[in-house]
Amino acid sequence: MIIEINLTVENQQIDDIGFLKQKALSEIKEGNGKVLPEGRILHNASYELKDIKGFVFKKKSIDARRGLVKVHLRYHVYIGEEPAENDSGFTPAWKKAGDKRVVIIGNGPCGLFAALTLLEHGIKPLIVEQGSPTSQRKVDIANISRTGEINPHSNYCFGEGGAGTFSDGKLYTRSNKRGNTDRILSLFCYHGASKEILTDAHPHVGTNKLPSIINNMNKTITDFGGEVLFNTQCTDFIVENGICKGVEIKNLITEEKSTLLCDNVIVATGHSATDMYYLLEKKGALLETKTFAIGVRVEHPRTIIDTIQYKGKRQALDLPAAEYRLVTQVEDRGVYSFCMCPGGLVVPSASSPGEIVVNGMSPSSRDSKWSNAAIVVEVRPEDIPPDFGSSVTSALAFRTAIEKKAFEESGSQKAPAQKLVDFLKGKKSVDLPESSYTGGLVSSSLEKWMPSFIIKRLQTAFNVYNTQMRGFICPEALLIAPETRTSTPLRIVRDNATLENPKIKGLYPAGEGSGYSGGIVSSAMDGERVAMAIINKIGI
Repeated sequence: MIIEINLTVENQQIDDIGFLKQKALSEIKEGNGKVLPEGRILHNASYELKDIKGFVFKKKSIDARRGLVKVHLRYHVYIGEEPAENDSGFTPAWKKAGDKRVVIIGNGPCGLFAALTLLEHGIKPLIVEQGSPTSQRKVDIANISRTGEINPHSNYCFGEGGAGTFSDGKLYTRSNKRGNTDRILSLFCYHGASKEILTDAHPHVGTNKLPSIINNMNKTITDFGGEVLFNTQCTDFIVENGICKGVEIKNLITEEKSTLLCDNVIVATGHSATDMYYLLEKKGALLETKTFAIGVRVEHPRTIIDTIQYKGKRQALDLPAAEYRLVTQVEDRGVYSFCMCPGGLVVPSASSPGEIVVNGMSPSSRDSKWSNAAIVVEVRPEDIPPDFGSSVTSALAFRTAIEKKAFEESGSQKAPAQKLVDFLKGKKSVDLPESSYTGGLVSSSLEKWMPSFIIKRLQTAFNVYNTQMRGFICPEALLIAPETRTSTPLRIVRDNATLENPKIKGLYPAGEGSGYSGGIVSSAMDGERVAMAIINKIGI
């Protein structure tokens, strides 16, 4: 019998297994355990310590609310039976690729996991990725801060592993109904991630570790007969009688053009490949506008956030860098934190010259001097000013205009920045605090170039947040702008049953760029889901 039990303990008790087993036994006897897999509550259990044959740690989270730091632990208690050797539930089952093949546009989490799923059924994935392998991406990314030069095909957004590779590697998702999150995490572990991601409530890999993990995933794909074409751009879709028959591609190094013919194409291009929307619109694919978000990155010295969240107890209790999640409603629009990076960095994430976009990331240790998060305002289609037209791509033009205005503030990759206290007063900062942002900063009055409906809601929201986290508004808090790529403004529509685009059969939109996910894990699950739809269609 396997009993799932939740324990709440002090931080100093989490390594005392004898204490934890005894506490678990007491909880079971009180009827607080849940029998797996049926989920029934166990009453009047009379077990003793000797009956526990396995005590498997499953999940940990830290609760610092109200100044009382508690640790919540979840265990699987094995009564009268030994735990399975592979408790993660994942066993690799890839097959050598056969004759059937699927083209995947994009080598991010969605494309990677779609490819791995196809290989479980012997279907050959051909991944077309406009960016470079991680070794070259590192050089291209370094050049953004060093020279201000942006390679439009290889940057923080494009290249091996997609936008997730050089990020915090957050693997937390609320999209548990979309797929098997444990399977996704286990696949990451199989390819080199720490097993801690299987048990942390908010698992993350770290930007220093992700590249090698992504390299290993691509190696699995090629070892089993798949292909990954780097520095290769999809320039067109071959559509005949409303059916996608393949893609036209161009090698960005040799300029050589060629054609890949197939019966199914997965579009997994991520949230920044704006050219793909215009191309698909031209080909007659069905697209629709959707809600997205625009705002800023707020950065604090890490010690300030740690002190607020842990009430000064972090060092004494040996706690990790503190996280936070903030959300409020201002004038019928959500204003919320996104991609919070404790002990992290703010990085330049534009994907085209003449634009500025900022993002956050953290190393696995989360030990930098700063903590940052996006604070963004919900933007609905009706919020787009009429100047940008009424077409389905008007929101893209609106987003790009903000990114270009940010660039105009400095004429380089130096990002516009303002002290939070000055932002709330509507005045330009005379000086700026030290920052993690590698591209450099320029003092800017954000309210003069960012849309007023965003500015006003941000100002209201920051005052609300300060009531929830006393000290959040402080002279050291810095706003760096703009944060515009939390999600795409468009959705490439797909049929609820087949997952194909209704106007182009054989074309499968997937992942963040298609508007069906938001983050590494949900994108990976969506890639698996679309791959399974193709597998079922083929009949394998």
